[in-house]
Amino acid sequence: MWQQQHLELCTRGVAAIGNTRICERQKIALISSQKCPGDIILKTYDFARFVRGSGDVIVSGFHSPIEKDCLPILLRGLDPIIIVQAHKLSTSRFPPEWRDAIEAGRLLLLSPFDDKDKRVTRELAIERNRFIVAISDEVLIPYAYPGSTTEALFRDLISSGKRVYTFQSQANAALISAGAVAIAPDFFKNRSASSVSA
Repeated sequence: MWQQQHLELCTRGVAAIGNTRICERQKIALISSQKCPGDIILKTYDFARFVRGSGDVIVSGFHSPIEKDCLPILLRGLDPIIIVQAHKLSTSRFPPEWRDAIEAGRLLLLSPFDDKDKRVTRELAIERNRFIVAISDEVLIPYAYPGSTTEALFRDLISSGKRVYTFQSQANAALISAGAVAIAPDFFKNRSASSVSA
């Protein structure tokens, strides 16, 4: 069984299982609302396929349906992934692909929560997402449902000056007008390719 460690991230102790050196890499947070328009769902799946091989680490709770669907796509690649749990760090009921990725040194599990936080609550999910964006260099929000906690997080990020991306879509017009950078699903792949060729 893997040894649980404690890191000092964001000025607090964080429980960790896996390769903690992943934290030293460039990290992109992936956070999306539970509800999501169909065209954005497809673009997010394309993003998950395109970002493989970019060298970037994807950080997410992989909790909303669209985030959860991206995880197996990302696990089929070779780049590192960070999963932040919205409860105390738990290794129970791990799928085999998680175990394989941890043993390969490309999956890191983190939790900023205590042993008393045994179940996911709305408040813990909000705090988890704020932790995710705090440890990430950039943030991708495929969609933020109007009035949702994801939209509130987006507005806080824009106010703080953090770079936030979203997909070019009429459904994201409000995010783009508020300061999100509109991108195509292959943006990070193309960015990586251009930096290599430069």
